[in-house]
Amino acid sequence: MQTDIDPRNLIGRKAFDRNGTKIGTVDEVYLDDATGVPEWAAIRTGLFSRDAFVPLEPSRLVEGTLHIPFERSLIKDAPDFGVGRHLSPEQELQLYHHYGLDVGTPPSLADHDFGRLAGTDDS
Repeated sequence: MQTDIDPRNLIGRKAFDRNGTKIGTVDEVYLDDATGVPEWAAIRTGLFSRDAFVPLEPSRLVEGTLHIPFERSLIKDAPDFGVGRHLSPEQELQLYHHYGLDVGTPPSLADHDFGRLAGTDDS
């Protein structure tokens, strides 16, 4: 996923749902392992409640606040994996499904005769 949100400036920002209702404050930002692109944010939903994971794409930073294009109830019902730990691929998949986002398939590799031994000629 691509996003223009800078994770260093996101922590501590207020977060709002699609209707403009305040959800909470950005607690942590999770980067994609392969690309280093910010992919998920953990939103602290209240003083005694948990963090809810939200996708940063298609969310937008508007006038210093994070606007997430989902209903507050959907965000609060997101799977809870705890914060401060790495998200596994399985956990990310659960989050994609929860938000109804397309996971997409990885690009296929061009045919480069993978598996052929070096120095052999199979012509």
